[in-house]
Amino acid sequence: MAVTAQAIRHEYLRHNKKFPHVWCPGCGNGIVMAALLRAIYRMEISKDDVVLASGIGCSGRMPTYLDFNTLHTTHGRALTFATGVKLANPALNVVAIMGDGDATAIGGNHFIHAARRNLNLTAIIINNSIYGMTGGQYSPTTPFGSTSTTSVYGHIEHDFSIAELAVTAGASFVARATVFHGELMDRLIEQAMKKRGFAVVEVISNCHVQYGRRNKLGGAVDMLTSFKENSITVAKAEKLSPEELEGKTTIGVLTDREMPISTEEYKKVRERASKTKGKI
Repeated sequence: MAVTAQAIRHEYLRHNKKFPHVWCPGCGNGIVMAALLRAIYRMEISKDDVVLASGIGCSGRMPTYLDFNTLHTTHGRALTFATGVKLANPALNVVAIMGDGDATAIGGNHFIHAARRNLNLTAIIINNSIYGMTGGQYSPTTPFGSTSTTSVYGHIEHDFSIAELAVTAGASFVARATVFHGELMDRLIEQAMKKRGFAVVEVISNCHVQYGRRNKLGGAVDMLTSFKENSITVAKAEKLSPEELEGKTTIGVLTDREMPISTEEYKKVRERASKTKGKI
């Protein structure tokens, strides 16, 4: 199905809801939002069958702008609300949109166990290496040695890989893109939404205001250019040594595997319990 910007604007945006948006000029959040809408439009899913849940942070504004069933929830709890929705109505297409701090700091425990349970929903995590909305504090993905408002003399903690954490925790589908690679991103989001099981798409994004400026990385264009120059596909990465991969971001599908779906297994338990009337 052909995707046009005009069709997407008409179909999916809440035109009377606080436009123009609050994101900084050049922010990658708008690129992610557009990729999500292109994927949904191409899949021809009714917007009444889509639920978008967010936590707190810059990404948390997205449900305000989009005309789906939406939940703007509390910090780190987007996945808990999304879990409840999916358990109540497994037929819905549930998407949780989160930032790196929202998903993997205060929400880290929920993220790990959502992957372990393998709920049939999609998690999109916008990773800009910083807490952008609340003042530029470091997050779990802020690189070692970087400067932030809470590490003015250099960050002494090591960052971890969100995508690799998801793979290890048991997610069925894990992929990564950057906001420079918009077409790849919307294809990965489409794959994730079609996947049966917990599907994670990590999107490396720029916060040139809170992170880039403090670390002398330039403006939005400079940071996107850096994403272009330092990204490498999974297929190419497999042929390189760890030394050659130093400083590179691997993009594409990291894992795609078939595993039991939590809601379906829970249904089986209910059926067994009903047959035995609780007597074991």
